[in-house]
Amino acid sequence: MRIILTLISLCVVNVTIAADRPNLVVFISDDVSWNDHGCYGNPAARTPNIDRLASDGRRFNNAYLTASSCSPSRASIITGRYPHNNGKAAELHLPISGHLPWFPELLRNAGYYTALSGKNHMSKSGAKVTAWNFVSKATGRKPGNSGGHGDWVNVAENRPLDKPFFFWFASTDAHRGWNGDSEWDDAVYGPKHGSEDVIVPPFLVDDLATRQDLASYYNEVTRFDHFIGRVESVLKSQGVWDNTLVLILSDNGRPFNRAKTRLHDSGMKTALIAHWPTGIGSGGEVTDSLVSVIDIAPTFLEVAGVPTPETMQGVSFLSILKNASTTTRRWAFSEHNWHDYEAHGRAIRGDGFLLIENFRPYNPQPGPADALRSPTYDALKVARDANRLTPAQADVFLAPRPHLELYNARQDPNQLTNLAGNPDHADRQKQLATLLDQWMDETRDSVPKRISQDRFDLETGGLLPAEKRDGYRGTTPGEDRGADRSNEKGPH
Repeated sequence: MRIILTLISLCVVNVTIAADRPNLVVFISDDVSWNDHGCYGNPAARTPNIDRLASDGRRFNNAYLTASSCSPSRASIITGRYPHNNGKAAELHLPISGHLPWFPELLRNAGYYTALSGKNHMSKSGAKVTAWNFVSKATGRKPGNSGGHGDWVNVAENRPLDKPFFFWFASTDAHRGWNGDSEWDDAVYGPKHGSEDVIVPPFLVDDLATRQDLASYYNEVTRFDHFIGRVESVLKSQGVWDNTLVLILSDNGRPFNRAKTRLHDSGMKTALIAHWPTGIGSGGEVTDSLVSVIDIAPTFLEVAGVPTPETMQGVSFLSILKNASTTTRRWAFSEHNWHDYEAHGRAIRGDGFLLIENFRPYNPQPGPADALRSPTYDALKVARDANRLTPAQADVFLAPRPHLELYNARQDPNQLTNLAGNPDHADRQKQLATLLDQWMDETRDSVPKRISQDRFDLETGGLLPAEKRDGYRGTTPGEDRGADRSNEKGPH
């Protein structure tokens, strides 16, 4: 009887402790560049809710993804590991190795109510995601709303009130093809963005078709922002908002040429907004501290009081939430693996510099196949054929690419001036190249002999004939070295 009473007492204590722990929410947009938010200096982008949370929380100026590719990026976030250390998940649409824990699973085991609503795009070999990771899972698609956020309010309203919660709220906004325009409601979202409103990046042609394409994209960014505000209202009405740590980010850059799938900032840099009144306070301090998205999992676990497993290669940035001037890492690493086309590239960032090593330099990097089927790419091809490309636009088609690219990202934010081979930067190039080699070796990365091949046409973005794409999948990076069994962090 005494044993039974003791067990009951422990359960009551554990529930009480769990109920007092901070709640956790991550909002992930789909294919949205960091500088397509008002709080990151874009006066044309309407993101009022995100901007307000940034002004009252913590805005990260140097947050980077591990992959500018949907499922590999999300896999890194949820496991706290680099893409090549997640097994087959290093490449688009492939599963994470089954033995690796996901942080929502650990939160659930620790008493959190866990829910995924919206885009999933993650799988685990040999297991069903819903059964062990999330108590509830929904697509977020509703009549009149294909953006992946149709269930967010319902999930927040109908959660169990006696448990702390973790919500993975992931929109499909702003992935191509656009559906926000046809589902738009001025009374809800305000007026649509017009072609005259947008900011055209230097890599694209500034014509009407491109501007209209960008306006449709902006509309989806605004719709994503709207539903963040809706969730905030629910959590405030429940009295739990102040004890809720919210992170807002994207899985990769905008789905336009020279952005998504690129190792440059246009593809790999993400907005990262943190809001947590009881943990951060107010005042909207900005931090220039370098963070990687593999740091999110250990951060959430530390906030929840859950031990971080040795499999996670990220480092918690809780100290940066407490003090904006704190530093938790010096280097951040990123990968470019197969996403529609043959690719293998690696990058290191730190001290304001970016070094890219292209292991498939003979291939151009125009972007994902859906971006190649866009009016924006059509405009670029017209300019190319008429010999009217600017140097920034010509980079979309460049082949072969340099084996090494070195950029001073502070002075050259669009990374247009390659400093590799410049004697004035020889020491910096050597330092970063040495660190990149060390990271690849220690984390068991590799450049497979038989790498995955193109599945789509590089000119049209159309699916290649069956005889050209059969057996296009090859060995994934790190697979031949057992990288999914390595827990080494490498330099950081």
